[in-house]
Amino acid sequence: MDFELSRSQKEIKKAAKDFAKGEFDKELILELVKKHEFPKKIWKKAADLGFIGIQFPEEYSGQGLGVLENILVAEEFCSGDSSIGSALILSSFASECILRFGSNELKEKFLPLVAEGKMLSGGAFTEPNHGSDITFMDTTAVKDSDEWVVNGAKTFITNGGHAGFYTVLCQTDPDAVPTYKGISMILVEAEQEGVAAMDAGEKMGIHLVPTAEVTFKDVRVPSSHLIGKEGRGFYQALEFFDESRILIAAQALGIAQGAFDRALAYVKQREQFGKKIAQFQVTQHKLADMATKIELARLITYKAAWNFDQGRIDPKLTSMTKMFAARTAVEVADEAIQLLGGYGYMADYEVERFYRDAKITEIYEGTKEIQKNTIASAIIGKLK
Repeated sequence: MDFELSRSQKEIKKAAKDFAKGEFDKELILELVKKHEFPKKIWKKAADLGFIGIQFPEEYSGQGLGVLENILVAEEFCSGDSSIGSALILSSFASECILRFGSNELKEKFLPLVAEGKMLSGGAFTEPNHGSDITFMDTTAVKDSDEWVVNGAKTFITNGGHAGFYTVLCQTDPDAVPTYKGISMILVEAEQEGVAAMDAGEKMGIHLVPTAEVTFKDVRVPSSHLIGKEGRGFYQALEFFDESRILIAAQALGIAQGAFDRALAYVKQREQFGKKIAQFQVTQHKLADMATKIELARLITYKAAWNFDQGRIDPKLTSMTKMFAARTAVEVADEAIQLLGGYGYMADYEVERFYRDAKITEIYEGTKEIQKNTIASAIIGKLK
């Protein structure tokens, strides 16, 4: 058992940290947050340096690396800044569905565009009336000759309105029993006639990440845009979530580390009652608790990524990882605000934004309650 990162992994981690330090300008970030504007220029720079789609094969403009390398980048980007970091790591959201299940034709056409920073991608899974339940879709796709005709609506879609294409879960067989065996995954290009997106509205956090409701009205899609096999969309989505939950855990881990770093720097220079705040035992105990939680979150996140790279799908482990890392991000960011006192509540000191950006990690890609269901199911097994 070796807990040491390889030399190349350490270099990737350092390169991501250096990029964040050099490109994530504080004043620019505050301006982008006020405008709710996606950091397009920084995204393109990150793509030019190979940080986007790092896990794609080289023939698709990636670096042929694994999930572990991808989450190392995510951790450092989100530690550098919770808002820009989140926008960058989610710029390729759901493109993994094309990578894992798509035809060579789809991979060749779409993956290079994502990796090269020419196109955002989106996953259209959640529906207004179903939320976390993806066992049945109101969105339908009906076969008509050599095309699929897609109708329906999706909500809370990451990169919605900005993505070049969406990976859409559709009910292709409404009579299937159970219903999830009639769900398929179809790639729909955003420019197709009948595709529309409307901003989801004001959000608590992740203001640089576009979120929208996306509707499909008689959208005609080539039959070749079916991702994987017909009727296997539900199972493919579950496998995708096992990968994406590790990424969200890394997002949470980075946010926790970034909040901690800012709180630590503050208490080491701020004086009260004639000495540094860091000299008070109550402060030291808070820091000890925060650092311990972060280290534990890092260990399980790295393990889950490594495990996935070994070709093992383990829903229990990935659910544990996302649940624990997300809770760590929320708790650490909360304590960071407390350590800064009144200043922690002010935008210029950043930790209040880290706190707001942290909370979403407990919600998307399956709420913490859904993660507990998955964990408990794996532990208990089938009852006789």
